[in-house]
Amino acid sequence: MRMTVTKKVRITLREIPDGLTLEELAEVSGCTRTNVRKVLKNMPDVYIDRWEPAPRKQYKAVWCVVIPPTDCPRPEGASDE
Repeated sequence: MRMTVTKKVRITLREIPDGLTLEELAEVSGCTRTNVRKVLKNMPDVYIDRWEPAPRKQYKAVWCVVIPPTDCPRPEGASDE
């Protein structure tokens, strides 16, 4: 079974918590930059963490993914209703 681009991007970003630029993400995931750019725009769990300098006085976005907690404990004294 083939893995979707979205799933590849999500797995790659979860493995590298410091984040990746678009170019790095495409290289590591094995997907094209165009496909990676498209899925990043539609993924609700990714965000731009910071900007890094790029050639010609431009900047590159460094993307990260939100890793949801495995369990959110209930407040003490709260009922399960």
